[in-house]
Amino acid sequence: MSRLSTAELQRLDSAHYLHPFTDFKQLAAKGARVITGAEGVWLIDSDGNRILDGMSGLWCVALGYGRKELADAAYRQMLELPYYNSFFQCAHPPAIELAQRLTEVTPPQFKHVFFTGSGSEANDTMVRLVRRYWQLRGEPARNVIVSRWNGYHGSTVAGASLGGMKPMHEQGGLPIPGIVHINQPYWFEEGGDLSPAEFGLRAARELAAKIEEIGPHRVAAFIGEPVQGAGGVIIPPETYWPEIQRICDHYGILLVSDEVICGFGRTGSWFGCEHFGTRPDLMPIAKGMSSGYLPIGGLMVADRVAQVLIDKGGEFFHGFTYSGHPAACAVSVACLDILRREKVVERVRDELAGYFAAKWRSLADHPLVGETRSLGLLGALELVPAKPSRRFFANRGEVGGACRDLCVANGVISRAVRDTMIVAPPLVITPAEIDELVVRVARALDQTAARVAKQHWA
Repeated sequence: MSRLSTAELQRLDSAHYLHPFTDFKQLAAKGARVITGAEGVWLIDSDGNRILDGMSGLWCVALGYGRKELADAAYRQMLELPYYNSFFQCAHPPAIELAQRLTEVTPPQFKHVFFTGSGSEANDTMVRLVRRYWQLRGEPARNVIVSRWNGYHGSTVAGASLGGMKPMHEQGGLPIPGIVHINQPYWFEEGGDLSPAEFGLRAARELAAKIEEIGPHRVAAFIGEPVQGAGGVIIPPETYWPEIQRICDHYGILLVSDEVICGFGRTGSWFGCEHFGTRPDLMPIAKGMSSGYLPIGGLMVADRVAQVLIDKGGEFFHGFTYSGHPAACAVSVACLDILRREKVVERVRDELAGYFAAKWRSLADHPLVGETRSLGLLGALELVPAKPSRRFFANRGEVGGACRDLCVANGVISRAVRDTMIVAPPLVITPAEIDELVVRVARALDQTAARVAKQHWA
């Protein structure tokens, strides 16, 4: 199939493949970008172009492409035991080993994991497990979960309901009952005249107001990403998460830190909650736990929650055919081994994060850039029509979409969230490759500015 021409591949793609998060009509007219190979942080398309993957695939290829050790782990496990399920009181060594390994790298309150096939499934599991926990505690009325507008927790019915992306809600009659939202800690757009510190407290205290509005006896949990990834790499003010933790403690509700994007070193800590100093009761995980090489996810469950499930007994009527898939678990074990042996997380924290921040910050002088922000190997640029205001372009998303396409034309994958340009390169990127990423983004910004002037976008 890879020997077909780009045009032939695009024709077959258009004829048969319905892509996720895609305007099918638009894609049919344009044609898909066909990726045929990759190595390190570089992608190769069907025309032979080398493109720097500034998004780690979909936030997940932490260790870069072409890691033979991960492929070998999958191959060995498929020869020995390619599949068996974890239902009906069964287990197998790869799932047992991975469960134990995860307790070594997650915060100390976590000694148990429920395996899933993705981050979306991990968040579905969280909804079911949280409600089961309170039922066993004798408080079944505690079934409301508070989330945030513009957060992202997957695209399944429960995951999309937890997320606060209104276009997703409009297409599916969402959210489902028992899920409510508060505003996000997005100072650049919503902070007004407040300082970031003041705004962080105000945003966090919306949780307390929502709990009081619903009734403390009905609220089960609060969920949030340490940094909102798909929402635009929204890094909350330093005052935000400590106040969220205080409120959860005060009302006795569970805190869920969605680590699907932030986990396994992305922020320079093993998990985003560790960077911000929170003590979550549950952690959905995925993506970086296998470097994206095979689909796997999970829900880390803190002792105080797991012990209730164990002590009270009774079947938990939930699970997936591929929960704890042997080959996926074997790859995840190998991934954790590499992360620890090569001290990847420590390198992000001690070497790459500061270097990336300085290089990314150099783009702040560009006439289109209203703000740069970064944490670990997460970065965002706010594109604005005029500086130093925090005003956005009138047709929001048009400029960002143009800049995204120009980034690709310049050989770098970035992502546009409305008019916010975001990157999250593999954790194994080198300083020289960071330089190259920034040079290519800068070139795309210059070309975008020329297009803005020509089209009279404002």
